[in-house]
Amino acid sequence: MKNIFKIATIALAFAGLSLGAKAQSTTTSTTTSNGIRYSIGVEAGVPTGSFNDAYKWNLGGSLQADIPVANQLFVTINAGYNNVFGEKNVGPTGFDVPNVQLLPVKAGLKFFPVSNFYIQGEAGAAFLLNKSDFFNDKSTAFVYAPQIGVQFPVSASSFIDAGIRYEATTKYSSNIDQSKVNFVGLRLAYGF
Repeated sequence: MKNIFKIATIALAFAGLSLGAKAQSTTTSTTTSNGIRYSIGVEAGVPTGSFNDAYKWNLGGSLQADIPVANQLFVTINAGYNNVFGEKNVGPTGFDVPNVQLLPVKAGLKFFPVSNFYIQGEAGAAFLLNKSDFFNDKSTAFVYAPQIGVQFPVSASSFIDAGIRYEATTKYSSNIDQSKVNFVGLRLAYGF
């Protein structure tokens, strides 16, 4: 699975640089500052670090607004839902690890160094929706998410956004390091 993410990262980087080289001949651009751009997307990922011991993948969705600040620079606002699926039949007793259900709310910056290829960084709060399933003393944690991606223009006002990111939170339980949620994920979105 790690090889798939490495290949996808290289492919997105190559596609972004290739599209950037052709940007001079097209009239449609995803980096213009003519208005707020919205996107709705599906997200999937693989947990990393010690969080990977009990959780193997996640699936969710998000809504994002890109607000132009300058040509090639946007302020982002993102809210979504992530379900991280717990392992089944763990240990000799067959214990099922409960899913982690998160509502991350983030804001950040998105910068296009070349047309259609972007670097994005966001931070905010991740709300644990099913705190009662865990022995955590907090239901909110700090979340941060660096991301790179490519926007593929579909028409003059719409695009497909494909991005790879690392997302991590601080601990939901003060005394347990494994209460940090972290994963490498993909976001595929339709923007308008």
